[in-house]
Amino acid sequence: MLDRTNPGNLSKKAVLYRMVMAEHTCPYGLKAKDLLKRSGYEVDDRHLTTREETDAFKAQHGVATTPQVFIGEQRVGGYDDLRRFLGKPVADTKATSYRPVIVLFALTALMAMAASYVAEGSPFTLRAAEWFIAFSMVVLALLKLQNVESFATMFLNYDLLAKRWVPYSYIYPYAEGLAGVLMIAGALNWLSVPVAFFIGTVGAASVFKAVYIDKRELKCACVGGASNVPLGFISLTENLMMIAMAVWMAAASLGIPVGHAM
Repeated sequence: MLDRTNPGNLSKKAVLYRMVMAEHTCPYGLKAKDLLKRSGYEVDDRHLTTREETDAFKAQHGVATTPQVFIGEQRVGGYDDLRRFLGKPVADTKATSYRPVIVLFALTALMAMAASYVAEGSPFTLRAAEWFIAFSMVVLALLKLQNVESFATMFLNYDLLAKRWVPYSYIYPYAEGLAGVLMIAGALNWLSVPVAFFIGTVGAASVFKAVYIDKRELKCACVGGASNVPLGFISLTENLMMIAMAVWMAAASLGIPVGHAM
């Protein structure tokens, strides 16, 4: 039997069957070949070059998918099975994760600092902080607008206004994107400020009620309708950032000393 707990004791030879056709090369086959080579295996790379050949291989071995990896005359399985065999983690596509928003905020922060460096000679300025919020709003809107229907469906699970007036779930990402672009430009504050304040306030109240009062476990629509980001602190932070930005800009417009504002 194949000792899956200690692959290091086996011969470092593997046979890989993968689809390589004129119109399609299986990406998981390429990943499996690369993983085997990086793990020190000599790979006997066998191509399945036609649909008929692939179907015959599946029928012969009683498998539903390719690629298939064989080590020590025993079948290891597909790409995920190979990762498990080699003791490597396998991503759970259904698991909740904060990674999308962490990456998003990290990149928008770097974008803001880069823009500040070009404009003012330093990445650490008040304008960089302002741009960070505005850039984040635009990128978040972009992700939602990739599939507005999917976003709206998820948004309706918790947003208080959208539940009462469904069209708001479609308007929201456009409003967020518009406010963010205007804030980056420092233009039409009379429009961007109330829009950001309104959607931020409704959003914050909705998230707070759903998560901290009703104790519901939901996915956040903040990075689009297909995300696995849990509704909670990050979602609340997104809305509080919009409120803070709106208040900051409103104060600056009224002449209240708040430092440099856009």
